[in-house]
Amino acid sequence: MGITRTGIIDAPLDEVFAWHGRPGAVVRLTPPWLPLRVKSEAASLASGRAVLGLPGGLRWIARHDPAVYDPPHRFADVLARDGLRSVPLSVLLSWRHTHRFEEAGDGCTLVTDRVDTPIPAALLRQTFAYRHRQLDADLRAHRRATEQGVRPHTVAISGSSGMIGSALAAFLSTGGHRVIRLVRHAPHGPDERRWDPLDPAADLLTGVDAVVHLAGAPIAGWFNERHRRVVRDSRVEPTRLLAKVATRTEDGPHTLVTASAVGYYGYGRGDEVLGEDQERGDGFLADVVADWETASSVAEESGLRVVRVRTGIVQSPAGGMLRVLYPIFAAGLGGRLGGGREWMSWIDLDDLVDIYHRAIVDPRLSGAVNAVAPAPVRNVDYTRTLAHTLSRPAIVPIPRFAPALLLGRQGMTEMALADQRVVPDKLDALGHSFRHSELEAALRHQLGRVESVS
Repeated sequence: MGITRTGIIDAPLDEVFAWHGRPGAVVRLTPPWLPLRVKSEAASLASGRAVLGLPGGLRWIARHDPAVYDPPHRFADVLARDGLRSVPLSVLLSWRHTHRFEEAGDGCTLVTDRVDTPIPAALLRQTFAYRHRQLDADLRAHRRATEQGVRPHTVAISGSSGMIGSALAAFLSTGGHRVIRLVRHAPHGPDERRWDPLDPAADLLTGVDAVVHLAGAPIAGWFNERHRRVVRDSRVEPTRLLAKVATRTEDGPHTLVTASAVGYYGYGRGDEVLGEDQERGDGFLADVVADWETASSVAEESGLRVVRVRTGIVQSPAGGMLRVLYPIFAAGLGGRLGGGREWMSWIDLDDLVDIYHRAIVDPRLSGAVNAVAPAPVRNVDYTRTLAHTLSRPAIVPIPRFAPALLLGRQGMTEMALADQRVVPDKLDALGHSFRHSELEAALRHQLGRVESVS
């Protein structure tokens, strides 16, 4: 029982070991398809504990063992008991995870994960293959930036607890950047600052190199008057006020990166190829996104570099559309939506993180940037690919009225059936490299269905 898995990481031994000890490492290594969410991380690899939440309020306590700590070659964690919510797992299961690191020549590192547990290896292979993929790809991304002269930044992030924000914050902190979370509650430490979206403090961004503004109410919902108002009000004015503070802070940011959306292009664009220079479309979402982007203009006019990340349909079972579709398709009940001819412009979550990283550190990037994979697909092809990835049929078409029941007629038209063929022209011009440029590869990575794992 248990598993031993090795992998070659294209980074030096000291760098790989140090990465594991930085905040965010556990977040980056936790597969999104597992029902685990990181509650807290250990203060060091030598001692302390990490806490992961499971359904039903259960807790997985990973306690580090100081007896085997041997930097930069080894550390270990064991499943422990601390509080009533950790009792069921600690009674039913044993788990000891030893992490080993060895030089492998040519600046590479051999990483060996050994887990002693009654859980069969077959159930663990995809998890540890995912961990090695993430580790290698993240370190490669940071190395590319370092080779281009990038030095550690202090980055303030609003919306850092969301799916995108939590992934980005973890990626940045493991790469050696300092992340300051802009939060609406009382700060819990020096890396949190209280942010009032409608009355941001004048010193909110002091000492910050770049701001990433992700906060905003979910767009998905019944498109009635109240929902439309909440969507707009949570984006336009808070963005304008944050941009204003950024321009007035003497020791403040030189870069402002704001979330945006491909909703800018409107709906029903058909086969028209939509690069960043295409005109905006029609509809409520197009109006909101246009005003949302304009709200950051005050920073642009004051000399800050502003990047507006027009995001497509993010692929991760941790949130968004895939979180809804995954259980349906896994049960064999999925199928195309309506006619199935509508274009879907998608992006893998880790690729989106890379794009935000580039927006922060690459001075060549400014203005609107399409954060989409280079190969958009039609709805019928998306559903076939998802079903194939899960080894399930896709023979139950979803009638057009189904999304209307959840989103209303306007939501159905502008979201579920938007039909936008968006391409990443600016990123392509910079030679940007995508981790997952093809949909099936992205879905297999995000859902733990990589075929070559043994």
